[in-house]
Amino acid sequence: MPSPIASLRERLFASISRRAHRIKSEGLTYLGVSRLARIEGELERIHKLQIRGDYLEFGVALGGSALLIAHAAVAVGQRFAGFDVFGMIPAPTSDKDDATSRARYAVIRSGQSRGIGSAPYYGYTPDLRSQVVNTFERYGLRVDGDRIALVQGLFEETWPVQPKGTIAFAHIDCDWYDPVRFCLAAVAEHVQPGGALVLDDYHDYGGCRTAADEFLAAHSHFEKVDGANLILRRRP
Repeated sequence: MPSPIASLRERLFASISRRAHRIKSEGLTYLGVSRLARIEGELERIHKLQIRGDYLEFGVALGGSALLIAHAAVAVGQRFAGFDVFGMIPAPTSDKDDATSRARYAVIRSGQSRGIGSAPYYGYTPDLRSQVVNTFERYGLRVDGDRIALVQGLFEETWPVQPKGTIAFAHIDCDWYDPVRFCLAAVAEHVQPGGALVLDDYHDYGGCRTAADEFLAAHSHFEKVDGANLILRRRP
């Protein structure tokens, strides 16, 4: 008889798509199965409700979750854009970032951070963007800069010069207070009723949690759907 832990693992893996299984098996995402399942569930909800708008990700890393989001966008004829420095992430600099955030960044900065499995940490990879472009191509997605874009640079420099449309979905995976606060403020007015923002680090880093809580306090037209990752849905 399978152990309770083995049974739980089987149920969790049954909750994600074959594409998500492949992404996990290839070591393309740090996200656990429960977080991937919530992203895919939210993408499916948006599809069923026929919410139109761009699909975005802030914090692409190796491109795992971006692949799921981009495929969902392409399936409904919408645009995907992924934003990242595609290199070493900036340091947490706000007083609202916690000790856990600062300790994590100290390890990254030291060059001792470990990647997924036996792979090196992605932030140390030369020309990471080209690697992610190649990964997208392996998954049948062409990064043409139009329907599918991977935008390199700091969010506060790249977002203001991007074309703006309505937003159906955005995944915000950028750890610290300042970038999370910036991303939430930048996209809020563009999110369609019924659209969603998913924050990966709400339960991991204090700065992300504070930025999200402040956003919710100031934007009553968004509702909080808590879980392994935080979902903020714009009320209809």
